[in-house]
Amino acid sequence: MSDNKIVIIDYNMGNLRSVQKAFEKVGCSAIISNDHDVIKSASKIVLPGVGAYKDGMKHLNELGLISVLNEEIIRNKKPFLGVCLGMQLISNKSYENGETDGLGWVDAEVIKFDFENSKQKYKVPHVGWNTVSYKNANILFNNIENSSDFYFVHSYHFIANEDIVTSTTNYGFDFASSVNKDNIFAFQFHPEKSQVVGLKILENFLNLKSNI
Repeated sequence: MSDNKIVIIDYNMGNLRSVQKAFEKVGCSAIISNDHDVIKSASKIVLPGVGAYKDGMKHLNELGLISVLNEEIIRNKKPFLGVCLGMQLISNKSYENGETDGLGWVDAEVIKFDFENSKQKYKVPHVGWNTVSYKNANILFNNIENSSDFYFVHSYHFIANEDIVTSTTNYGFDFASSVNKDNIFAFQFHPEKSQVVGLKILENFLNLKSNI
């Protein structure tokens, strides 16, 4: 099996083609699919997504994808890349539109930005370019300068144990903008929309060995 058979999970949550096109720019013809056999044949798996947490989990469940993702990523340890909603869904739960259980791959929760008691009001959703500061080693940041800017679009953010947080971003306070646990890598920002630095993250993911 090639180390570069990347499958982008199609669970009806948007922006799949833009992620696929970004991989094409770094030399990989990534496949968009929700077919279980195609996913099982992948060397690496990507879960992007835009939209609500509850809808994301609902679609994953309806398509029968949770069990195959658990098998390939948790048991078989295939490299995984979660982007935006795809990062949020690996948490234990979210409080968006009521409490919803997630995939539970990392010990984390997802909550809404709350600036009610802040002296300075920040717009929600958080949209646009913002600085990412590294906290722990993350090989997907290799050859990217610390404090680089990446593109964000989100109203909810990750709360996770510091040992898995690999970068933070300040938007009224420092929130976790990326995490890494073993073969699981996830980013709140959009690498596919972040120009040169974002493409470098995808290239670094592409170059991972499948047995990390």
